[in-house]
Amino acid sequence: MTTTPDGREIPPVHAGERAMLESWLDFHRATLALKCEGLDDAQLRTASVEPSPMTLLGLVQHMAEVERSWFQRVFAGQDVPKVHEACGDDGFTLSPGRGIGEALADWRQEIERGRQLTADAALDDSGALPDEDAAYMGEKSVSLRWILLHLIEEYARHNGHADLLRERIDGVTGA
Repeated sequence: MTTTPDGREIPPVHAGERAMLESWLDFHRATLALKCEGLDDAQLRTASVEPSPMTLLGLVQHMAEVERSWFQRVFAGQDVPKVHEACGDDGFTLSPGRGIGEALADWRQEIERGRQLTADAALDDSGALPDEDAAYMGEKSVSLRWILLHLIEEYARHNGHADLLRERIDGVTGA
């Protein structure tokens, strides 16, 4: 496998569907981590694209919630609490005592747990949606394939936000 100049593994250009989906998801996960590298706590807490209160630290916390929700709650049907109870429903609210080290550790733990829960699953295996989501999606379940694609989309969208936040903080662009 080859890597980008910043060290992220480039997804294979030829692979099976599962390998392709998981590789692209990992690429986007690595991109979010890269956007946070080299910044101090104050910078990671800076909402630099007004009027939005979004921060890089909040994005990491949010994606930990997203990982837990889709893999543990929806796919595995587990009744688990929020990763960060005090951070609101979406994880964006910051806590004075939680810095990037803890947030990244929690996020990586959620990623690993999702990998464990889906390791032996087929892409067509399904998880149950919460009633509210099922009502607007018109289905009571989603396949693992759909979940993986949705997470790629979610990371790609938020990595665009991270690009803007990072550029406003210290001028770093790319990745």
